[in-house]
Amino acid sequence: MILMKDITRDGNPVLRKVAQPLTFPLSDHYRQLADEMMEYLINSQDPKIAKKHQLRAGVGLAAPQVGESVQMASLLVPNEKNEIIFKETFVNPEILSESVRQACLSEGEGCLSVDKIIDGYVPRPDKLKIHYYTVDGEEKTIRLKDYPAIVASHEIEHLRGHLFYDRINKQDPFKLDEDTVVIY
Repeated sequence: MILMKDITRDGNPVLRKVAQPLTFPLSDHYRQLADEMMEYLINSQDPKIAKKHQLRAGVGLAAPQVGESVQMASLLVPNEKNEIIFKETFVNPEILSESVRQACLSEGEGCLSVDKIIDGYVPRPDKLKIHYYTVDGEEKTIRLKDYPAIVASHEIEHLRGHLFYDRINKQDPFKLDEDTVVIY
């Protein structure tokens, strides 16, 4: 079981490296890692389990965040009623296209690897078209928008060595283009 002590923290060089692609079939080690990453997300969104194990809630977890510099990320995205609207583990994801229109979360973003609060809007594409493989090697292309697109963008950027605060406007952290979608 992945616990908070297992999460790689900001400052560790693995978070700034470009992760390596995986080959199929996935080894037992990487299949287990995928299961454990998703298990962390499920447990972290369950108030009783999260409290018992002192887990910070997460909607996404990329392999570099647990010290593995490989292109794999798990997403477990709930809606405002806490119903899961997107659940998947991406292997070797690639963004094929993205909307010009940007979106951001009204409260900004956080990250399991970043312990401090960093204020500011984090503009990202409102819509994404993503090509990836499942853990079983099935090839998929999907379109995501709004909150799921933001989560996917955040996790895929972990695989490219970027952190969410890299996107915050340094001069004016709360400045947005006028057509940016703000998600509450």
